Amino acid sequence: MNWAFLQGLLSGVNKYSTAFGRVWLSIVFLFRVMVFVVAAEKVWGDEQKDFKCNTAQPGCHNVCYDHFFPVSHVRLWALQLIFVTCPSFLVVMHVAYREDRERKNRLKYGEDCRRLYQNTGKKRGGLWWTYVLTLVFKIGVDATFVYLLYHIYEGYDFPSLIKCEQKPCPNKVDCFIARPTEKRIFTLFMVVTSLVCILLSVFEIVYLVGKRCRECFTAIHHNHHSMTNTMSSGSNLMEANTLKLTGKNTPETPAPSYSVASILRY
Repeated sequence: MNWAFLQGLLSGVNKYSTAFGRVWLSIVFLFRVMVFVVAAEKVWGDEQKDFKCNTAQPGCHNVCYDHFFPVSHVRLWALQLIFVTCPSFLVVMHVAYREDRERKNRLKYGEDCRRLYQNTGKKRGGLWWTYVLTLVFKIGVDATFVYLLYHIYEGYDFPSLIKCEQKPCPNKVDCFIARPTEKRIFTLFMVVTSLVCILLSVFEIVYLVGKRCRECFTAIHHNHHSMTNTMSSGSNLMEANTLKLTGKNTPETPAPSYSVASILRY
């Protein structure tokens, strides 16, 4: 495994994630990928070879193993980790697409042209929807694999003794699983970490939607307040202009004048 390449990819994903996304990425990398690579593969190993049945009937051992373990835990977890981590790279690809559009726009119209995006990594528009849809997809993947693990193996327990009556076994035979307690612990650990990742993704969706709604309400309130102030200023200006016009158009009545002769006459 090329750890430098993986570190570069994770750094790119971490750069455009929220606080919940960074915690999710740390849990996936440290508690799921590392445990899976370092411990889980060694615990299971060649599990079919370690699966023992108290019969020498040809084919009975293989049939019983296939009945109780149709899919290996390790391979199921490998598929889960692949499907749950790949959507995060869609965000990095979307940001790279924005940066490429911005570069082509500068080449076409010059360095001083108007920018297409104020910040190519800011979750607005299509990038916001890409980020939210990747979270929904990750929740669906983790929930599906947790259910499949429970449905296929009828729970998360590993009994020490299994009764098998599948053909061509001559009768009910006893089969034994190697290291059942250790496998039970690792299975519960992987299930719990999957549930924690689901909760973190749900919290992140609530955070993003709540933040977006708050920004929309703030913008609407600001526009309404600005419109109210504009209308109030306009009405005040119209009243002032009306008063001025009224003062100009009103004729001035001259004061009456009396002569001395008219006064003496009366």
